[in-house]
Amino acid sequence: WQPEHVLPGSRSLLLLAAAYPTEEPRASKPGQGRVSRYAWGDDYHDVLRGKLHALCDFLRAEVPGAAARGVVDTAPLLEREFAQLAGLGWVGKNTLILNKRLGSWLFLAAVLTDVELEYDEPHEASHCGTCTACLDACPTDAFVEPYVLDSRRCISYLTIELAEPVPEPLRGGLEDWVFGCDVCQEVCPWNRKAPRQEEGPFVPTAAMNPLELAGLFALDEAAFRARFRVGSFARVPCLIS
Repeated sequence: WQPEHVLPGSRSLLLLAAAYPTEEPRASKPGQGRVSRYAWGDDYHDVLRGKLHALCDFLRAEVPGAAARGVVDTAPLLEREFAQLAGLGWVGKNTLILNKRLGSWLFLAAVLTDVELEYDEPHEASHCGTCTACLDACPTDAFVEPYVLDSRRCISYLTIELAEPVPEPLRGGLEDWVFGCDVCQEVCPWNRKAPRQEEGPFVPTAAMNPLELAGLFALDEAAFRARFRVGSFARVPCLIS
């Protein structure tokens, strides 16, 4: 989990955040399911990877011979902790990075380099105060205590990563979530005024807010990949018939 393991000779990390909230979620009806906002549009890995490549090229042009590597969820790097150390925000009780202006609707990415840059100050203060909205609202009681998440109970894990049926005691808490979960972010006061984007790669593609479910059962793997090839939703294996 050390930068040296991601880029040998690393001396600096440039931490970046991209805000992704767009329109508000529409209420789902019977036969529809909710998808986490981050998966409504293009796959953020592809979007951010292109920007990281451009940033690395800029650094190499400014410092000939410099080594640089951009990563976004693709390397053993604790982006959240490094984001706090770089001053991007504080770790909230829901275990996500929170920024006063942007809230927690953020994708995190990093550029590692062997160039020694001027370091920013860590974000030392926490601004969650006595608020427990995220802890109280979790449908599956996934928070053991503030700042501690039991991933085995988290709806995002249960609907994306778990490779077996969801444990029966947790199924009721999933409600109509079929991919990810936004509950702990939707109730966070810091997200009430987070800026929204009206255009760009994270704007919902057709029929993702919400998602019609019946037609998914008729898709084989090839058809599923063809329909969802440009988004993060393509990661889910359990919906392939």
